Amino acid sequence: MTEQADKQEEYGAQAMRTLQPEKQTIRIGYLPLSDCASLIMAAELGCDERHGIKIELSREMSWAGVRDKLQNGELDAAHVLYGLVYGVQMGVGGQQHDMAVLMNLNRSGQAVTLSAALAREGAHDGPTLARHMRAAARPFAFAHTFPTGNHAMLLQYWLAAHGIDPLRDARVMTVPPSQMVAALRAGQMDGFCAGEPWGYKAIVDGVGVTATTSGAIWPDHPGKVLGTSAAFARQHPNSCRALIAAVLEAGRWIDASDANRLVMAATVAAPAYLNTPQETLAPRMLGHYQDGLGKTWDEAQRLQFYQGGAVNFPYLSDGMWFMTQHRRWGLLRDEPDYLAVARQVSRIDLYRQAAEMTATPLPASPMRRSTLCDGVVWDGSAPEAYAASFAIGHFF
Repeated sequence: MTEQADKQEEYGAQAMRTLQPEKQTIRIGYLPLSDCASLIMAAELGCDERHGIKIELSREMSWAGVRDKLQNGELDAAHVLYGLVYGVQMGVGGQQHDMAVLMNLNRSGQAVTLSAALAREGAHDGPTLARHMRAAARPFAFAHTFPTGNHAMLLQYWLAAHGIDPLRDARVMTVPPSQMVAALRAGQMDGFCAGEPWGYKAIVDGVGVTATTSGAIWPDHPGKVLGTSAAFARQHPNSCRALIAAVLEAGRWIDASDANRLVMAATVAAPAYLNTPQETLAPRMLGHYQDGLGKTWDEAQRLQFYQGGAVNFPYLSDGMWFMTQHRRWGLLRDEPDYLAVARQVSRIDLYRQAAEMTATPLPASPMRRSTLCDGVVWDGSAPEAYAASFAIGHFF
């Protein structure tokens, strides 16, 4: 072997050592929801081992528990609510702790469910619910899964878009996802916003109806993220990069075909993971919806895990949107530097490197444009004005 070849081999070995994951076994928390599927499949398909890591999955019971374990280091990373990460970063919804978003895990696929009792009284969507609440002489209660989380912000946005002030016209409470259907059955609430399979489970059990899908509230909205502490991302960049790459590969495999989705549904339904009948998961995984009142349709905004990489990029504007809603509903007393915080939390650098490793396309800009259900456009360009623009809000 020539001296030049020896040097090239040495440089190659050094590069491999530089890129080798600092931590090979990564403990990842998840709640048993349909949208954790790409993490499970990354482990089941061996995507993790191809990138030099081993995913160790930990089923958790509540988002508050996930938050606490990310903060104290019991979990290295987690399937977690986008809005929870930003709430912790800003010191609302928990003690302040610097956080990181490594990637978006999914889009869409959530729903707002109203009780079957309300539906029998004629309240089955936003307009009919608003009319019913104005006419009824009783208090109303709605549930979400975490005060700063995706479901809280989507539920409150949807209610306000129909003229219902969620903080004055109703009581809004936090309920773990797995307890939603039981609480609805017991009459403890009039409706809830949560991830699947709980919206469909309420229909199967005859206790709820689907009033709207989350994709109708915000088309192609971000779902759960792969979140971690800022310290873990700083200390283990190679591990994080490998983890993102593994999950990208799993998401691409899921979205490649409905046949793959059915295999995925059977896999995640197992007792070790979601412990849910496959027939409760599969219909909405495939985009086949029914509202519990006889209407059926194929949902354009079904749960997505990859979509050519469009799902997974951690857009700055997505994180900023959650902060605008935290500000709108009085969770943030002071105006944050929206863009600066999003740049701190969103680890676009690590994501870009993992995308290159997996040939995942990247968007032209870290900002994107969306039109929500009330016709208002969000593009991240004027977050202070956007947060203050709503007729219904609670500013300090």
